[in-house]
Amino acid sequence: MIQLPNATTTLKLAIVGGGRACEFFLKLIGLGNLPYLQIDIIGVCDINPEARGFRLAQKMGIFTTTDFKDLFSLNDLDGIIELTNSREVLVDLVRLRPARIGIVEHNIGRLLRNLFTVDQKLRSAEQKIVFEKAARDFLIQQNSQCIVVINTDFTIEAVNDAYLRTTRKNREEVVGKYCYRVIHGLNTPCDSLRDGIVCPMLETLRTGKSAKGFHALQTAQAGQELHDIVTYPVRDADGKTIRVIEIWMDIGQEISSRWEKRERELKSDLNKLIQEDRMISLGKLVASCVHEINNPIQGLLTFSHLMMEMLTADTLTAKEITKLRGFTKIMGEELERCGKIVTGLLSFSRQGTHSYRDIDLNEVVVSVVDLIRHRIELQDLYFKMDLCSEPLFVHGDVNQLQQCFLNLVFNAIEAMGPGGRLHIATARTTDGKMADVRIEDTGHGIAQKHLDHIYDPFFTTKEVGEGTGMGLSIVYGVVKSHQGEIEVRSQVDQGTVFSICLPLKPAEKIDTDQ
Repeated sequence: MIQLPNATTTLKLAIVGGGRACEFFLKLIGLGNLPYLQIDIIGVCDINPEARGFRLAQKMGIFTTTDFKDLFSLNDLDGIIELTNSREVLVDLVRLRPARIGIVEHNIGRLLRNLFTVDQKLRSAEQKIVFEKAARDFLIQQNSQCIVVINTDFTIEAVNDAYLRTTRKNREEVVGKYCYRVIHGLNTPCDSLRDGIVCPMLETLRTGKSAKGFHALQTAQAGQELHDIVTYPVRDADGKTIRVIEIWMDIGQEISSRWEKRERELKSDLNKLIQEDRMISLGKLVASCVHEINNPIQGLLTFSHLMMEMLTADTLTAKEITKLRGFTKIMGEELERCGKIVTGLLSFSRQGTHSYRDIDLNEVVVSVVDLIRHRIELQDLYFKMDLCSEPLFVHGDVNQLQQCFLNLVFNAIEAMGPGGRLHIATARTTDGKMADVRIEDTGHGIAQKHLDHIYDPFFTTKEVGEGTGMGLSIVYGVVKSHQGEIEVRSQVDQGTVFSICLPLKPAEKIDTDQ
C-alpha cells in the first residue's frame, strides 16, 4: 500500500488498462477531487491504442503508451493504478516497478473510485443544503408576518425582519437567546398555562403537531399587542422534532384591516342603495311631472292654433298684434317652465361621484323642494318653507343628502291627502354646533309599535307594491355616515316630525372652492 501525501501535496498517478474503467476514472477525476487530496493522472498504458480510456487520455493531453515500463520514467510518479484485472500484469508491475512507485491493484482502485463517488454525493448534498438554507432565509425574510425558528432547548435559531420590528430588538439581541426571555423577560420556559393561554411551542414539543395560541407582547409605544401564533414542527429523518417554526399575526392589525374593508363595503353598498333609491324617486317624480308638463303643452298647442288662424289673414289689426305678443310671452314662460322641470329631472337622474365637500344645507333643501314642488301643487297641499337666515355649512355629499331629504318629503306627501300641511325648516341648534333640518307633516302618523322598526331594511307599513321598505333605512345610513343624528316624533292621525341634525363646519375651516 502507498502512504497518501498530506493536504498540500499533489498525488501523481498513472493507469495501466485503458478500457472502460480507465475512461470512467478519468471522467470522475475531471469532475472534482476528494477533500484535501489533489490527484493528477499523468500517464495511461494499454496494449490496444483504440481502447476508450486510452483515446480519452490522448484527447486530454495525458502521456500514453502501449508498454507499462515507459510509465516508470515519468517524473514525480507516485503510483500506478492497475485496472486490467489481470493477475499477470499486476505481478509484473510489482516485480518491475522502481522502489519509489506504489502499485494500486484493481480492487483498491475500485475502492478509490467509490470514494470519488461518495465525495461527489457529499458535495452535491452540501450544495443542496446551502441552497435550501438560502431559499429558507429568502422565504422567511420576504414574509410580512413574523417568523421565528426555535430549537428544542428554546433558543432562537433564526428570525425575519418583521419579527425584529415587532419585538423592537436587533438580531444580536434575539438569535441564540431563549425565546421566553426575549418575549416575556422570564428566566424559565413559559408555564404550560400562562394567563389561561396554552403556549403553542410547548404544545408542539409535547404532541409533535402544529398548534395555535396567543401571546401578549408588551410595548412602550403601542401598549399590549395581541398576536395569534401558529407553530409547525421540523422533523429529522427519524420523525423526531428538532426545531419549531412560529408564525405570528398581529390580531389587532388584522381586525383593524377587516373592519376597514367591511366599512368600505358598507359604504359601497350604501352608495348603490342610494342610487337605486334615486331611480325609484325619479320614477315618482316623472309620474307627477307628466301632469305638470302636459298642462303647458296643451296650452302651447291651443295658442299655436290661434296664432295660425290669425296669421292666415293678409293684414293684422293692432288688437290682434297685441294678442299675438301676449300669446308668445305666455308660450315662452310655459316653455321655460317645462325646460326647468326636465333639467331638474336630468340632473337628478345623473349618477354623482359621491364626493364629500363643504356645502350649504339650505341650498340642498331648496334643490329638493324645486324637484318636488309640482307634486305638492298637484296634490293640493299647503306648503311652507322656513330657511335659516344664514348659511348652514356642513361637510357632506350633495347627492346623498339630497336623496335623504327627498325620501322624507315623499313619505310626508304620501301620508297626507288634499289639504294636508307640509312644513320644512332649517335652523341652528341652541348650542350652535349642529344644523337642524325639520320635515313636518299632518298625515296619518306612525303607530308607536312601529317606531322602533322604521329604520329596519325592508320594513314598511304600506301595501304590497306601494313601497320597498328601504327609504328610511337609507335615510338612517346617510345621516350616520355624516356623523349626524335623526329623531322622529309621531302620533297616529295627527302627523309626523323628522328632525335631522348634522355637525356644522367652523366658519374658519369652510372651503367653498372644492
